[in-house]
Amino acid sequence: MATAYTTALKQGRRSYQAALTKGEYPYLPVLDDILSYTEIAVTSNLGLMDIPLSKIVGTKTAGRTNAFANNFMPLLPESSEFCSKWIALYNHQVNEGLHDPIVAYEFMNRFYVMEGNKRVSIMKYLNTYSISGTVTRLIPKRTDEKENRLYYEFLDFYEVSKHCDIWFTKEGSYKKLLKLMGKKEGEIWDESEQLRFRSAYGRFVEAFRDSHGEKLPMTVSDAFLIYVEIYGYDQTKEQTEREVFLALQKIWMEILLAAKGSQVELVKDPEVAKSSILNRLIPAGILAPETPKIAFIHTKTSDTSSWTYAHELGRMYLEQVFDGKLETIAFDQANTDTEVEAAIEAAIEKGCSLIFTTALQMANQSVRSAIKHPKVKIYNCSIKMSYTSIHTYYARMYESKFLIGAIAAALSRNDQLGYVADYPIYGTISNINAFALGARMINPYAKVHLEWSKAKNQDAKKKLQSEGIVFISDSDMITPKNASREYGLYEKKGGGMPENLATPIWHWGKFYERIVRNLLSGVNEADAQKGKKAVNYWWGMSADVIDVICSPSMPSGTYQLIEFLKNSIRAGSFHPFAGEIRSQNGCVRCQAGETLDSDEIITMDWLAENVIGRIPEFEELTEEAQALFQLQGVKIDETNTEK
Repeated sequence: MATAYTTALKQGRRSYQAALTKGEYPYLPVLDDILSYTEIAVTSNLGLMDIPLSKIVGTKTAGRTNAFANNFMPLLPESSEFCSKWIALYNHQVNEGLHDPIVAYEFMNRFYVMEGNKRVSIMKYLNTYSISGTVTRLIPKRTDEKENRLYYEFLDFYEVSKHCDIWFTKEGSYKKLLKLMGKKEGEIWDESEQLRFRSAYGRFVEAFRDSHGEKLPMTVSDAFLIYVEIYGYDQTKEQTEREVFLALQKIWMEILLAAKGSQVELVKDPEVAKSSILNRLIPAGILAPETPKIAFIHTKTSDTSSWTYAHELGRMYLEQVFDGKLETIAFDQANTDTEVEAAIEAAIEKGCSLIFTTALQMANQSVRSAIKHPKVKIYNCSIKMSYTSIHTYYARMYESKFLIGAIAAALSRNDQLGYVADYPIYGTISNINAFALGARMINPYAKVHLEWSKAKNQDAKKKLQSEGIVFISDSDMITPKNASREYGLYEKKGGGMPENLATPIWHWGKFYERIVRNLLSGVNEADAQKGKKAVNYWWGMSADVIDVICSPSMPSGTYQLIEFLKNSIRAGSFHPFAGEIRSQNGCVRCQAGETLDSDEIITMDWLAENVIGRIPEFEELTEEAQALFQLQGVKIDETNTEK
């Protein structure tokens, strides 16, 4: 058995030399040294547990640290007493097994050995998954450092799951995983659920290692979260290791993208898209048939949803513009992943080579279907989705909302305005804030009262009207089945009929026309972007895909002002989110002379200082809204008072 020590010794020396070459510490980290500059808030006895060997990174004291390289392989020569003891323990493990638990300390989800360093060395050499040990947890004092915040998120996750092998590098990932698993916040896992998860995660770990994922700058847990988000937890926990490996290869580009930081290429102008981003967007000939077929898949029907109605108008506009040169097919009421998948399969069966899924909740199934059918191009109507398998598209509606806010303040006879929002997701908050800033530009004393139409047990419109607010910004379009004039910006006094003043327009037809013309003309996107960045089309007034329509009764002076602002936004000489902007808590979100960048606008988690209201919590939303919130929900940032 001396051969085992010789092999382990070689591994240790290689790791030692590699560390020196990189300028890293070549021995085991010592917890006592780390704790010398760390304040411990709580000490907790976790008792006996299985410790993942990948999580054991060092030793508690400095006594034996120089006997091991930083990979826990031995460094002392074969003639040493240490070697004899290591070999004796190795023989015992091979013949009978090591049953005595080690003693370890856990700090920041890493384990440091107090007793049993050689046992850990042997088990790591044998590539064992875990080792039994009694553990004491040392919890540091809360700080604002990212790793500390991540650790406290981990503690909440551990409290319900008793699983210590999960470690994410992005905040919010633990909650996201629980939601993907269908778990409620604070829901304790029973033993069977713990076992199922441990088994599923263990199979993924092996598949990820077989794919050489350890070379990527991300944790296995980060990759696991992407995998579960795409394939779903129910499917993941039933797969064999081989099935996981094969499925993982299909989404490897998505894993690589995430490892690089989930870079998103925001295409903000169609002309730029035509010359570079859309070059080779689809293989030559994918729209080559005499009558290309394009599918549109909706979650609802045109009669019951203003959102679906708007996209259906866009589809019909597309058919009119191309006048028989293409065929479009609409599928509606695809509310679940199963229904979306069935609609996509039906569209492909009918010969569709280009598919638009028109709602955010279809994004994950769109990715799965795109991976299954790589020759079919699928676009999903959403923003800030970091997938390379599909492209996403959305409009900069905040530009129109800014103008609507300016109109409201110009026409109102007091300082109080109303705003009805629907889902607290990416894009919605920037729309609210743009409306508020537009109103404040006209009237520095303007206040915007915010209510949510998708909050439980609440009638947003009635609440605003009960507060005496008559100028209200509501949904952007009518719903044909329940036609009402309460859309766009309207004035409603008492129980009278609303007077429509202006409305923002999503011109999806022009959006679709621009995309399709590029594809039909053979101006295709180079595959250079494949696996590097996700492509999001985020067009606005400059692309003529959004607009504001004003009432003919609007005062000419107000109309001229809005036209001037509209043209300035279209030309790029004016930006709604420029100059000093403060949030409700007084925090400076944009300095004087500066402009918020695109990512700051899309991911806003704060409300402007002249907004009265708040972003609702998850539990306050309807079931439909909760589903979207899980995908791209935002939570109000109440931290800091200065930028």
